[in-house]
Amino acid sequence: MIKTTDIKKVFDAYERELSLVEAKLEELFQSEAPLIPLIGKYLLESGGKRLRPLFLLSSARLAGYKGDEHITLAGIIELIHMASLLHDDVVDAAKIRRGRAAAHSVWGNQIVILVGDFLYSNALKKAVSFKDQRIMEALSEATTSMTEGEILQLQKTADINITEDEYIKIISAKTGLLISAACRIGAILSISPSAEENALAMFGFKAGTAFQMADDILDYVAEESELGKKLGKDIGEGKITLPVIYLFKNASADEKEEIKRIIEKPSEEGLKRILALFRQYSVLKESLKRAQALVDEAKAELSIFPDSPDRDAMLSLADYAISRDK
Repeated sequence: MIKTTDIKKVFDAYERELSLVEAKLEELFQSEAPLIPLIGKYLLESGGKRLRPLFLLSSARLAGYKGDEHITLAGIIELIHMASLLHDDVVDAAKIRRGRAAAHSVWGNQIVILVGDFLYSNALKKAVSFKDQRIMEALSEATTSMTEGEILQLQKTADINITEDEYIKIISAKTGLLISAACRIGAILSISPSAEENALAMFGFKAGTAFQMADDILDYVAEESELGKKLGKDIGEGKITLPVIYLFKNASADEKEEIKRIIEKPSEEGLKRILALFRQYSVLKESLKRAQALVDEAKAELSIFPDSPDRDAMLSLADYAISRDK
């Protein structure tokens, strides 16, 4: 398992490029509509580790890219991610994002939805300027799948019968495919052989899916001050994630009925009961094992590349997906 100091070394190694990405994001928020850069400034000040841009930057470096177009494309990837967060928080009626009031709580749903639309469209507009059909295909597929993933998740709200396969389909669409696109674009920029491009894309897909899986697990083990959201938030929103799926599979008939009632009418006491059942059935441990298996699969994809500091950085990124501070 990766140490905090290890991932810090990775971020330090890309510090200059990440600072350029941050400047690019400020540029991408520019608009004649004053609220757009204002909300952009709020979002940028809210933080975020810029993991998705880092996946693109590290993929490009591993594939041998020497230019500077990866900076703008890393900014585009993060812009798409930010747009999805704006929309998700409205859909989920989330009050907190990264420890601060969610943007829609400050400016209202209508403005924030429109700003999210601007971010999506401006990201794709900027991407078109590269005149590379394969880059556009990667981004278009990812953005389309992200929306489909959100709709699938809404359709499964409070559905205790959701299967593990359905859950993985949702999270891979929401998170895995955007990170996959980031890694594929790094290879496209480098004009890499198709085998290397596909390996990087699959690495991103599996690592990204594991990242979302771990995020869902952390919902039950991290305090708001650490993760930036309320403990057990997913239960309150009716999101059935892997820990609950595993719990329902292992629970007794009476406990299944109890879980159903808690999902239908979430409460503080209900959450405490769910957490107690998690401990009883070692559900969080089982869920982390599943996420770890995905990380191991992701890392295996990079065996096509020779050992190097850049490959080590990407392996560390995959490990970090499930070893963030809890």
